[in-house]
Parts: sequence; structure tokens; C-alpha cells
Amino acid sequence: MHGIISELSKKQETTSDENEQQRISIRGRTARKMVKVANHFPVLGNKAQNGELRARLSEREKIWVCPEHLEKKDIEMTNFNMELIHNKEQEKKKGIILQLHGGGYYGRLHNTYRDMAALYNEVSKGFDVLSVDYRVAPKDPYPAALQDAVEAYKWILDNDYPSGRIFVVGDSAGGGLTLALCLYLRDKGITMPAGIVTMSAWTDLTKSGESYQENFDIDPMFGGSTHTLVYKEGYFKDSDPNDPYISPINGDYTGFPPMLLQVGEYEMLLSDTLTVAEKAKQVGVTVKEHVYPGMFHVFQMGLTRIPESKEAWVEIGRFIRKVKKE
Repeated sequence: MHGIISELSKKQETTSDENEQQRISIRGRTARKMVKVANHFPVLGNKAQNGELRARLSEREKIWVCPEHLEKKDIEMTNFNMELIHNKEQEKKKGIILQLHGGGYYGRLHNTYRDMAALYNEVSKGFDVLSVDYRVAPKDPYPAALQDAVEAYKWILDNDYPSGRIFVVGDSAGGGLTLALCLYLRDKGITMPAGIVTMSAWTDLTKSGESYQENFDIDPMFGGSTHTLVYKEGYFKDSDPNDPYISPINGDYTGFPPMLLQVGEYEMLLSDTLTVAEKAKQVGVTVKEHVYPGMFHVFQMGLTRIPESKEAWVEIGRFIRKVKKE
């Protein structure tokens, strides 16, 4: 992935077949179809949608090979582990990105997120990336994940990173956890990060947003079934799902740093992002929400393989470089 910035900046591949197809790339449309097939395949599809398949694959995946220009350090905390990615070619700490992975609060950290960590390092031009393998349900329901995220953030503050160059990022459940973490930091008077990035953030665990109905039939990952991860309640268990630390859509965003919120047009979780963006804007927060036409849940996992994902990563890099403070 070293030197990927130049590749990311290339002209995006597009198609001009039909009206709907004009807005998205051939590869993006193909990827969306592949996601739908994988998540609706008999037996296997059910396991993919409810998180069972991901849990099994995470346990059996190969050891991740760290790019040569990076080094990975494993950090053991009391209740969880973390992984720090650092660029060998620099001595000074440029800044740090705290990555909170997705997985519906059931999935653990896996190799795709290590690839994403390397790409975060690249688009930020050398920021360290701290990925948190936080505790998950059903064994460890709320507030375990939030507690681990708080401890990870405090670790950053204790390790002399420039306060104006700390970013918190997350996708899906990790996006919701990102916002919950920052709500907690603000409420407790702890130094906030310089900026926030979310991808397809899951902020409404009550599933009350309009897109849960409007996009039910077109969402290639969670649509067409009520047996997917978004319908599992083992994370909040006996807690109130309306609690802002569980469903950040109900939070007050006063005092938040600039935010970049990315989401796909075809997602059931679309309203999760749009509602948070609107609430934050109403209290004066600088927010850039970007709805990617025709895209699906966390399409950014395509890294550099599909044009829309490339565009999203370029946007993330620009956001970080613009918001960071000396």
C-alpha cells in the first residue's frame, strides 16, 4: 500500500449505461451485486448476515503481513488488546488515528482492519494508527466496548501525541462507538480529538430511522431479512437502547470537533448518519456528510479496488490533513 496516494488520485472509472448506473462505477455496481449474493446465499448467507461466519473466519484467517515500510506493535491492556501501526521512516510522532472496528458489536478485529490501518497511515501522510480489539457480545455486552474505547483513548493521551492531531475513526458499529466515545469524553471533560471520521455508522440500535424501512429491499448486506446483525439485541441486553452511549443518534453534539460522515445510498443505516449530521450542524459543529450514490454498507473496505472506495479514502486523507493542528 506504500505510495497509494498517487493511485487514489487517478481519474475515477465510470459507466454511462443507464440513469442509475451513470452515478456509480462498473466495479462499484459489481461489488454491490457480489455483496448481495454473498449475504443471501442459502445457509451461508444467513451466517454472513448474522455475524456467525465472520466470527469463524476471524479465528482462522492467516497471520497478517505488515507492509515493509510499517511496523506493528501489539499492546496488551487489562481487558483487551490493541495494535499500533507506525511508519519506520519517521522518528517524530506526526499524530495518531484511533480505529474502532465494526462487526455489530459481535465481530472482533480482523485482517481487513489491519489493511485499513495501513491505508489510514498512508492517506494521513504518516499518522500512527491504533486499532482496538475491544470486547464484544454476547460474552461482554454494553458497556464493555465503550469502556475499552475510553481506555484506549486515555492510552493515547498518556503517550505524548499532539492533542491537535488525534483522530477517532470507525465503521458500522465502530462508527457508533466512535460517536459514543466522544460523547463520553465531552461529558467527562476529557480532551476531545481534533476530528472524527465514520463510515456507515450504526447510531440507532432501536432501528427507528426511515431508511430501515425505505431501504429494506435494496440494502445488499442487511436488507430482506430481520435475522441480521442490526436486529440482534445481545449488545445492549438489559440496557435501554435509547441511551446515547448505545444509540448516539440520541446524543447532543454540542462541543464536538469537525466530523466527516460517509455512508452509502443503498444502506438501511442511511438515516443513522443523516440524522446525526443534522443534529450536529444544528449546534454549530462543522460536519461534512457524504452519501455515496449506489453504495452499500462500509464499501470503503474495497480499499483501492473500486473507484468509490478510492474516492472515500482520498476524502478521508484530505479531511485529516485539513483539520489537523500544529
